[in-house]
Amino acid sequence: MFTGEYRHSVDDKGRLAVPSRFRAQLDAGLVVSRWLDDCLAIHTRDGWDALAAKVAELPITDANARRFSRFIFAGASETTLDGQGRVLIPGYLRETAGLAAEAVVVGSRDHAEIWAPARWEPYRRSLEDPAALAEAIEGLGI
Repeated sequence: MFTGEYRHSVDDKGRLAVPSRFRAQLDAGLVVSRWLDDCLAIHTRDGWDALAAKVAELPITDANARRFSRFIFAGASETTLDGQGRVLIPGYLRETAGLAAEAVVVGSRDHAEIWAPARWEPYRRSLEDPAALAEAIEGLGI
């Protein structure tokens, strides 16, 4: 399970140190992809395969299913951690997420998310409004 919030730098080559608490889960390889809410996602190999299987079950006649499939798979990068626990984030993905010299890595249960600090801060603040959060999760069965 991926939990917590961590701030790390992105070096000139686009490498990001993955939080040490996450590394063991990613030893078998990982996939970095575009994700919802203007961030990137780090998926375990098993998690990526499970997501791919779910998407494969969607009807190809559904325009939204095709759109999501293209969004998630076209920009994905299969990779591994280097010897120092870093992941190389390709330039096109850094650009998509608005990443520069810093990133926020956020645990999100079955995957981790990579956010540009300027995008994460307002989003994180919006999560701290108890009334808005209660309204947002109403009907989810939580």
